[in-house]
Amino acid sequence: MKTIYLVRHASAAGQPVDSPLTEQGRKQALALVDFFKRKEIDIIYCSPFKRAVDTIKPLSDSRRIRVLEDDRLGERVLSTVNFEDWRDKLKQTFEDFDLVFEGGESHSAAMNRAKSLIEDLLCFEHDHILLVSHGNMTTLLMRYFNESFGYDCLMEMTNPDVFELVVSSEKTMLNRIWDDRI
Repeated sequence: MKTIYLVRHASAAGQPVDSPLTEQGRKQALALVDFFKRKEIDIIYCSPFKRAVDTIKPLSDSRRIRVLEDDRLGERVLSTVNFEDWRDKLKQTFEDFDLVFEGGESHSAAMNRAKSLIEDLLCFEHDHILLVSHGNMTTLLMRYFNESFGYDCLMEMTNPDVFELVVSSEKTMLNRIWDDRI
């Protein structure tokens, strides 16, 4: 049996790769240390985006667990065009997984990244894995196990957010466990 924690990054100052956490985001990152206090973690994988790395750094430092950056956890780029109606465009991509906007990545391509990562993790010897990513990619990681996760689930997520995925040969259980303490 494996337990995989899916963590959406804390509040950030923007969407670019190098966007830092806000002051609130830094407090949220510290709250994750206490939140995971009684949870076993063998290994941490993280998106290389600054906001994701900064979200998990206090926890990794406190546990002395090195963070392994993995490009497959990077956020899906909707487009290089700055759409005013980006939420409508994003929703369209949940309805058509092959839809690609200029300079963007389709859900199908991002889902393949998620699938590749999950399949690798399920083969590893580690049983307690923490993944830090972004809203869209976290939704796709959950969707791998339950196709009902989609646009509405993404829009309901908080920053940060934490989901626990327990995978055994009999069944998979997925639950939101973040308690919005900050």
